[in-house]
Amino acid sequence: MFVGGGFLAASLMVAHTLSLILATVGASLIAASVVHAFRGVWQRVRRARTITRLGQLVQDDAAPTFITDGDGSVLFTNHAACRRFPDEAPNEAGGRLGVVLQDVFANPAPVLRRMQATAERENQMVEDVVTHRGQLRISVHHAEVDRFLWRLDEIGTGPGRDRSGTGIPMITVGRGNAILFMNDAARSYCGRRHRTLDSLFPELPLRSGGFNLVLGEAGRTNCLIHEVTRTPGRREVYFVPLQSGAAPQSGDLDALPVALLKLGPQGEILQSNRAAERLLQAEGQNCTMLADFLDGPGRPLETWIQEAFVSEQNIQPEFLAVKQGGGDRFVQISLNRIEEPDGSRLIGVLNDATEWKQLEAQFVQSQKMQAIGELAGGIAHDFNNLLTAISGHCDLLLQGRGHDDPDYADLTQISQNANRAASLVGQLLAFSRKQTLRPEPLDIAEALGDLAHLLNRLVGEAIDLRLRHAEGAKVIRADKRQLEQVLMNLVVNARDAMSGSGAIEIVTEPVELDRAMARDRVEVPAGRYISIAVNDNGVGIAPNVITKVFEPFFTTKGVGKGTGLGLSTAYGIVKQSGGFIFVDSERGTGTTFTLLFPTYDGPVEPAKPLPRKVEAAVTGKRVVLLVEDEAPVRAFAARALRLSGLSVLEAPNAEAALEILENEDLEVDLFLSDVVMPGKDGPTWVREARHRRPNAKVIFVSGYAENALNHRSSDLDEAEFLPKPFSLNQLIETVQAQLGEERPN
Repeated sequence: MFVGGGFLAASLMVAHTLSLILATVGASLIAASVVHAFRGVWQRVRRARTITRLGQLVQDDAAPTFITDGDGSVLFTNHAACRRFPDEAPNEAGGRLGVVLQDVFANPAPVLRRMQATAERENQMVEDVVTHRGQLRISVHHAEVDRFLWRLDEIGTGPGRDRSGTGIPMITVGRGNAILFMNDAARSYCGRRHRTLDSLFPELPLRSGGFNLVLGEAGRTNCLIHEVTRTPGRREVYFVPLQSGAAPQSGDLDALPVALLKLGPQGEILQSNRAAERLLQAEGQNCTMLADFLDGPGRPLETWIQEAFVSEQNIQPEFLAVKQGGGDRFVQISLNRIEEPDGSRLIGVLNDATEWKQLEAQFVQSQKMQAIGELAGGIAHDFNNLLTAISGHCDLLLQGRGHDDPDYADLTQISQNANRAASLVGQLLAFSRKQTLRPEPLDIAEALGDLAHLLNRLVGEAIDLRLRHAEGAKVIRADKRQLEQVLMNLVVNARDAMSGSGAIEIVTEPVELDRAMARDRVEVPAGRYISIAVNDNGVGIAPNVITKVFEPFFTTKGVGKGTGLGLSTAYGIVKQSGGFIFVDSERGTGTTFTLLFPTYDGPVEPAKPLPRKVEAAVTGKRVVLLVEDEAPVRAFAARALRLSGLSVLEAPNAEAALEILENEDLEVDLFLSDVVMPGKDGPTWVREARHRRPNAKVIFVSGYAENALNHRSSDLDEAEFLPKPFSLNQLIETVQAQLGEERPN
């Protein structure tokens, strides 16, 4: 009994607890239901209040206004909407906005859905559509969750406008020059409905911003044309007839989105529209002469205007600089004479030509730089031939002469100056991007570390030179010697820009471009780059000079203090290496030159071993066929090779060399050939010759760049390249290295 009584008591307690839990859960569910219902009621009340509040604000708006939900159902219409759409617009609710507007323009539903989606993201959206009654501007605002306020404006309504939206004749043109729509002003002027563009304008194509003949009810009339492309395959054409004795009215001119001026015989501005005032920055100006706003086209502006008044032919448009605003802005102005009761007048059509002139300047600059580059490359080639002959014969004269020889000092001076001249020619080739580069993977931090000691000596003790490397990849592919030359040029320029003391900082860091970057007339493709910035706190570069710093022979240094080739050389090396160079400067603050090189992600190849140098002259009278069209160079090279114990056959061109090789009994161990020659070039004749003599070694010499020769192919991979000018020792060592290799069986 005791056990049973305890179980009963426990059961009663459990039942009591469960009843309490169920009661609590039930109460919570009831409370949640009440809260949910209350929240729904509150949201409906709040939305109703929103509609009421917005309705009170827009009820008397002159433009038709609607409030819709997210499905496009109309919840409210103002008085103007009821008047504008008496049959379609519901007073309170029930219809859809797309149904209301279906008689206004074709297929409104997708337009409204797109606009509503944009408004949900950006809070509002405005779009102009062409209707059979003119242009309609539709705006939508996202008022609240699931509530949208729509407003319809007929563009151009107001005094002096007709019901089709504008008092200016306007037509809508579709594909095939079909006229889809003519507003009332256009129909009134033409006297009938036109179907094709050529039936209205006898001289096609139309020139937006220019003048064309239009066929009106009263006959042919000259008119001003302005075109606006709204959608692909559809455009709107506005035309302002310039009738004799009836110039365009000020209100009509202001309605056109093209800049217009009416000028008197002395260039006085008799009338202008808002677009012209904005373009010339003439708002609030008291100037009345065109010459106050524009610079003349190479002659006084008044002279050009007077010529336009008396000319019986078409007046050529001119590009003029805008004086106001302080920037390099240009306009293109076209003039057309009209007759008024008190005399002739000119209608001027202005177009912003700033971007066009900038593109023109870029093109002219690129053409100039290309022409100078070609000239520099040609000059360098000719000079390299001359310097090869000069330094080579000088080396021959120095053979066997000791320091005590009376001519030794003079010959040494000749040799040293020839080397200096060769260095200058190398700078010309660097500018023209035709010098020979030996690109290799370079760690920028290591390369700068190796160069730091030399840079410190260049800048001196009074200038603090700092190197700073950011974390990240720092390997590029470039010619180390040429990159060092670029950095030395930049550091020397930074040193010269400071008055005795200051700081120069070289900063390297990785840069990643997610998209192409347009800057300074070039576009840097998206990708990963290494940036090398050379900063100084010197005097800076003047704004009118900064665009010229990379031009050859341009320098701001005094006479005798610079050749003007330092930065142009740096520009050429960087460009040939696949990089970019930019300059930023502020007067009195300093200058920053920034280099951008693509990051190198490939394998780091081990350094190639140097060619095995043959200490003694090659024995056995090896035969060299020397082909060189420059007689002085050929004479020096032949004599140098014979002095080294080689047998030399000479040919002035490729054809003569092939004729020599017709003797099949003749053994030839090496072809030593110039690359660029009259007739067949070096690689061409060598390929022909090696069909019968496949074991002959090949050395090419040239005053041009190795990578511009296009001689590398599978059959010439082992050919060596010796750039001009070369010394006697360089020639002999290169030939001996080629002949010293084991010949294939």
